[in-house]
Amino acid sequence: MKLLALDTSSVACSVALQIDDDVVERHEEQPREHTRLLMPMIESLLADAGASLSDLDAIVLGNGPGSFIGMRIAASVAQGLAFGASLQIVPVSSMAAVAARVIAEHDAGEVIVAQDAHMQEVYLGIYRPDRDGNPDAISSERLHGLSAIAELGTSPNPSRFGAGYGWQRYPELLVANRDRVTNVVDILHPHASDLLGLATIALEKGGAIEPQDISPAYLRQKVAEKPTPIS
Repeated sequence: MKLLALDTSSVACSVALQIDDDVVERHEEQPREHTRLLMPMIESLLADAGASLSDLDAIVLGNGPGSFIGMRIAASVAQGLAFGASLQIVPVSSMAAVAARVIAEHDAGEVIVAQDAHMQEVYLGIYRPDRDGNPDAISSERLHGLSAIAELGTSPNPSRFGAGYGWQRYPELLVANRDRVTNVVDILHPHASDLLGLATIALEKGGAIEPQDISPAYLRQKVAEKPTPIS
């Protein structure tokens, strides 16, 4: 399998190239630098591997949810590359990629990913490993306020881990869930290399789409809309 993965849904600009069993990655965390960094990263990875876009089976897109502008940058670049090389795109959840890394590094039984959505809200995703150790969402990714997460119940779970920048950005969220989420790890942003395994699964299920059909998971359709007050 030959795949190029890219994710700019957060402050991280991340690109990974898989050529059969070999994976190489470029990952930099520099806010508002995605436009400058993304194409040189892609070109560098392809050049170092002696590969071209025409060699690829598909392009993998970290499809959010996340930064509105960042997601548009990655989506636009993925579309342009895919159109030019007659490739399909495999959209993958950026938050599931974070969960995949937590499961792999910490043997987590449950991962609560919270990313900064601004306006006193987070993008929330809850995952458990399937029998192959891949993150399986137990509920739809959604916007969530700085309140208790209902799906977590009231009992602590020692195998539950929190990840994502949202836990750092909003300490109130951790306070509201202190009895439910006792382990918060320093895995904040998605890595493109973690998209690859999820993309392979998606490809096996027919998850590749045509470039014009990309629909980034903004969740908040109106970027300037005000969040619903917490009752």
